[in-house]
Amino acid sequence: MWYRQLSMVKEGYYFGLPPLALGAAALFLRWTFAGVILLCLAAFIFYFFRDPERIIPADPGAIVSPADGRVVVVTDEENAGHPGKRISIFLAVWNVHVNRSPAAGIITKMNYCPGKFSAAMRECASTDNEQNVITLATDAGEITFKQIAGLIARRVVCWKKPGDRVARGERIGLVRFGSRADLWLPRDSELLVRVGDHVAGGSSVVAYWPPRAKSAQPRATPAKASSEENLSPAEKRT
Repeated sequence: MWYRQLSMVKEGYYFGLPPLALGAAALFLRWTFAGVILLCLAAFIFYFFRDPERIIPADPGAIVSPADGRVVVVTDEENAGHPGKRISIFLAVWNVHVNRSPAAGIITKMNYCPGKFSAAMRECASTDNEQNVITLATDAGEITFKQIAGLIARRVVCWKKPGDRVARGERIGLVRFGSRADLWLPRDSELLVRVGDHVAGGSSVVAYWPPRAKSAQPRATPAKASSEENLSPAEKRT
């Protein structure tokens, strides 16, 4: 299965093949220095756009990380007036940049918000930077996660649209060349990570939020039985 670990998203070919071809041409013309620089650039781009397979947890209450990187913020935060908690993950240039769905559900909203390109490590990046905000309806309720551009990342890419059903850990997009991912969960969820933890998109469990139990349906009482309970013994014999 080694080839799956070395696979990459198609954007890698668009960005990596031109410097690879130019580097080969430069070496052919004996422009050694320029050729080596271009080949190194191509190698870095192919590495950046890698897309390894991940083992997705099967626990129905598990919420997985939407991205690879380091947890930089864990805080209480309201979302649309609802109390909850936010986890922010910083993606360095050497991290895998494919984003994944933190849970199974249906994408109900997707809002692209243009903005700044501040360093993704800064707290203001969660609100000020260019971002794609995705609302996901799960069996337990709604959660929200964001793809956030950074100082170097200038392009947020999402491969899904509102109405799409996604599985836990399914690939949903990427942010090019360094970025940030935010995950908002309701207050009754149990967070399992803290600042400084390193997580892997799709496989690291960052929280636990079990599905809501279905309420038991009241047993229907036959109309005849109900009416008979109000009759006297003499009436029942008749």
